[in-house]
Amino acid sequence: MTGATSVHAAFSAACANYAEHPFLYVPPAVAARYAVTAGEITYADMLSEVARLAEHYYHAGYGGGHRIGLMLDNRPAFIAHWFALNALGVSVVPINAELSAVEQAYLMQLSGVCLVLFADEHNATLRDAIDALGAPLSVLALDDIRLLPRAPSARSDVDIDAATECAILFTSGSTGQAKACLLSNAYFLEMGAWYRDLGGSCALESGVERLLTPLPLTHMNAMATSLMAMVMTGGCLIQLDRFHPQSWWRVVNESRASVIHYLGVMPAILLQLEASEFERNPSIKFGFGAGINPAHHAAFEERFGFPLIEGWAMTETGAGGCIVANREPRHVGRSCFGKPDPTRVAFRLVDEAGDDVASGEPGELLVRAVGKDPRKGYFGGYYRNDAATNEGWADEWWHTGDVVRQIEDGSLCFVDRRKNIIRRSGENIAALEVEAVLSRHAAPKALAVTAAPDDIRGEEVMACIVLEDAYPPCEETAVELFEHCRGSLAYFKLPGYVVFVDSLPLTATQKPKRNEIKALARNFVATAQTDVRIFDLRPRKRKQVA
Repeated sequence: MTGATSVHAAFSAACANYAEHPFLYVPPAVAARYAVTAGEITYADMLSEVARLAEHYYHAGYGGGHRIGLMLDNRPAFIAHWFALNALGVSVVPINAELSAVEQAYLMQLSGVCLVLFADEHNATLRDAIDALGAPLSVLALDDIRLLPRAPSARSDVDIDAATECAILFTSGSTGQAKACLLSNAYFLEMGAWYRDLGGSCALESGVERLLTPLPLTHMNAMATSLMAMVMTGGCLIQLDRFHPQSWWRVVNESRASVIHYLGVMPAILLQLEASEFERNPSIKFGFGAGINPAHHAAFEERFGFPLIEGWAMTETGAGGCIVANREPRHVGRSCFGKPDPTRVAFRLVDEAGDDVASGEPGELLVRAVGKDPRKGYFGGYYRNDAATNEGWADEWWHTGDVVRQIEDGSLCFVDRRKNIIRRSGENIAALEVEAVLSRHAAPKALAVTAAPDDIRGEEVMACIVLEDAYPPCEETAVELFEHCRGSLAYFKLPGYVVFVDSLPLTATQKPKRNEIKALARNFVATAQTDVRIFDLRPRKRKQVA
């Protein structure tokens, strides 16, 4: 499998060795949610389905130079269509169905997709997105492959290799709207190979592992890390529709998972549940994830009986910048994500002037690949945004925006985010994007959006607002602002707190002092029950279920 030059080729190689092994396991609850068959899908069966779909796309004229959007959630069909399209050199653009129609339209417009494949439940949202797009766009319901429209242009006659564009994933940036990360076949292949070869506490055994993840296939963790690791090792992916706390341990047991993937919000929730007969499972080797509350780390491992291995990466860094605490000491309870592998990852910690900080002092983490090519394993850049790409790669170091401290044995511990990003339940939310929507309402005279601490979700969106005189600082105004945002933002980006203030701390150039406002947010949360200026709107933040 190491000689494969595309995702499809890697999967085909795995099929040659593990044809009758399970590739996917669909738990009954997931099958019911998506109206598909429960149980195992072998490598051979998936390869057959991939070939069938590829034939349809080929005869409809699709190939190199085309991009197709996938609004399929975590369905097995997402993987089948991705592999089929990859075989033809088509790049896929996963579209998060939880985004608003306006956000989806932006993704479609920027990426230049020529077709969107969607699950029926998203028909209404997709139609609204196309209306917002203001231009015609071909769409195809998942079950209507025989109605596949012809490709709008001729496919390019080029060889498919490791450098061929494989996908565009969108990531929130500190400048507001999502950025489009160009990802090649090599990006996904190296991600899977990195995990396969990681060893230590994360050792994977070929043809044996069953990796369970509730994380979305629209993100790097599930699409590039979990899935590609199983392809590279002949393992079985157990892809849930989402995280369901009450049934979590039962599904872990019935699926015979040996590895689980998590985000920081999950351990916090599981620790709050009453004890379950299923929660101690000796078959689980480890959990792999990021962002666990340090206060929960040891308690989780003691109660549930397996280690949670913390790692660090970004969509932009891919395998080229991954760092993971897969060897002891892991420094549980210190927000530690391990030591950079000196054969793969070069790093620096710098102050705001770009100078290296003293040992033990916090600084922004800069990373690059070891060797002649500092960008090996990284993304190919932000599509249609060379300025942001060049800014990120200033001086040929990738500037992560994360503030980190190196402790006594060389391990790295997360401190904070320098970028104005809110990390809520694993979702990166750009404060400037929320501010832009709020500023379109007449009520704010001045405003700043920041991260507020949340015991369960890690961080919550807080909007600090100076009101125009015509608007009273009351709950009605807070709710009006909240509902104003709902039409333009995904539910998880909506302000969980609205705080009315007399003024905001500003710099000499009248820009918000972000660090001071973030410090104020911590105080606001602590006094939310008694301060009449603070409105807790978190109960209104609910995913809209079709």
